[in-house]
Amino acid sequence: QVQLVESGGGLVQTGGSLRLSCTASQIAFSLYIMKWYRQTPGKERELVAVVTRGDGTDYADSVKGRFTISRDNAKDTVFLQMNSLKPEDTAVYYCNAQRTATQYWGQGTQVTVSS
Repeated sequence: QVQLVESGGGLVQTGGSLRLSCTASQIAFSLYIMKWYRQTPGKERELVAVVTRGDGTDYADSVKGRFTISRDNAKDTVFLQMNSLKPEDTAVYYCNAQRTATQYWGQGTQVTVSS
C-alpha cells in the first residue's frame, strides 16, 4: 500500500523556521515529481513548491526566497525548509507524488504561525 507520511509541522512564532518531511513507501520515489501543497479552511488547496525528477524546483510567488524544497531519493523523502514564517503561512501542508496521471497524497501536517 502506497503511503506518504508527513512530519515536522507545529506551532512557531512569526519569523521562525520549520522543516517538513514526507517519506514515501511502496513507490519508485525517484520517478515521481514531488510537491508540497497547503490548504486553509474554506480555500482551495494551493501549490507551494515542486521538485522534479531532475531536482529542478519551482515555488509559489508567496514563498519564493523563504521556502526551499529538496529531495533525498536514497531515503524516499522530500523536504520543505520554511524560513521567515508569516501568519499567512498557517495551513495544513500536504505532500504529493505525481507520475503522469498517477498521484498520491499524504495525510497532511498542521503548520501554525503565531503573530
